[in-house]
Amino acid sequence: MRAFTIAAVAMATLLAGGCGGRPQGVLEPVASTAPGTNLVNIVVATTRSNDGVSRAEMFSGERGARLAFADITVSLPPDSARKIGEVQWPTQLPGDPTKNFVTIRADLVSADQAVALVDAASAKSKPRRVLVFVHGFNNTFEDAVYRFAQIVHDSGVDAAPVLFTWPSRGQLFAYGYDRESSNFSRDALEAVLMALVRNKSIDEISVLAHSMGNWVALEALRQMAIRNGRIPAKINTVMLAAPDVDVDVFRTQIQAIGHPRPEFTLFVSRDDKALAVSRRVWGTAVRLGAIDPRVEPFRTELEGEHIVVVDLTEVKTSDALDHGKFAESPEVVRLIGQRLAGQQLTDNREGLGDTIGNITTGAATAVGSAAGLVLTAPIAIFDGRTRENYGNRVNEFGNSVSGTAGATGSLITAPLGGTTSGGSAAPPAAAAARPGEAGDGK
Repeated sequence: MRAFTIAAVAMATLLAGGCGGRPQGVLEPVASTAPGTNLVNIVVATTRSNDGVSRAEMFSGERGARLAFADITVSLPPDSARKIGEVQWPTQLPGDPTKNFVTIRADLVSADQAVALVDAASAKSKPRRVLVFVHGFNNTFEDAVYRFAQIVHDSGVDAAPVLFTWPSRGQLFAYGYDRESSNFSRDALEAVLMALVRNKSIDEISVLAHSMGNWVALEALRQMAIRNGRIPAKINTVMLAAPDVDVDVFRTQIQAIGHPRPEFTLFVSRDDKALAVSRRVWGTAVRLGAIDPRVEPFRTELEGEHIVVVDLTEVKTSDALDHGKFAESPEVVRLIGQRLAGQQLTDNREGLGDTIGNITTGAATAVGSAAGLVLTAPIAIFDGRTRENYGNRVNEFGNSVSGTAGATGSLITAPLGGTTSGGSAAPPAAAAARPGEAGDGK
């Protein structure tokens, strides 16, 4: 416990630098929005309590007696006035819609009303899709709402947004309470997912979980598979971002989930400071969200389970803890949107890594064909189709670019199993291979 206290104090110091003393009560609706702003409508299902809580907060970090629901609309500043991946919190209330995230509507609703809202929102996409987001540790209700609104808008996801928020107290030193609250909430998440599955107007369901929220999601999916013999086919995508889950426990969860199952994508980062603290708390090996997918036993296990891994270790964002890269990196959050919209990771001859490569090379000049691959270097995608295509692309321009391009080529090819001059493993770049083939808000 002493080790955790020391580590947590260090984390608090990092967080304090960017806090800025933001006001509480941002969910109090403002009178109007402004031209050019972007509205995100969210249906909320929560196991939080609203006893004794003001309208401006809606729900606390305490545990509720039953599932509750809400209908919330968040206004984001014009795209020209904000940076993709960031939540522009107001510094005073009411917030300025031209500069800040503000709340337009925040109403408690019944279960039947929530279903009707989801039906109406999902009707805007073909097929009719729903995205369920499960937040992580140290998140207040308003933290979860605004972060999800940012993800929905910045990813461009074409799906009805449903936020499942569980009773986190939003306090750094409440890790134990939050962990028990995640256990408290797994049955409720399972119930929400099954209600969506049974809804005949919904075609596809995707799940995106972050940090400790992955524990809630994995446990709900595990229970669902045990009760029903499998996870219903309507749940077709599960994305695990920086999961604060013991690796050994994950092995048992994924085995219990069995086959057939949704496509799983795992986002990891070995420099995640929050997961480093969690590791010290539990006194175990590396947490799932901080593994190195290039090394054994992970590379073989992930390949065997057909889990695609996105390594974000070299991605840099403003997050001091390197724990929220999935939402704060513009390239990654857009990629998530494409995946959650139903795009396959391996579509005929194109893999997930090719999608990122196309994003960058599309803006590149002729010489930039090589540069485009270098631009993707911070993101390493481990799925089989991309590695094959990636090698072909390297060969295509490798014969036609010389001189300085020789140095560029070394940057590109090193992650495909090469080492640095000192003999150590090269840092991950835009290498893309199925695990095993390539060596492998907070």
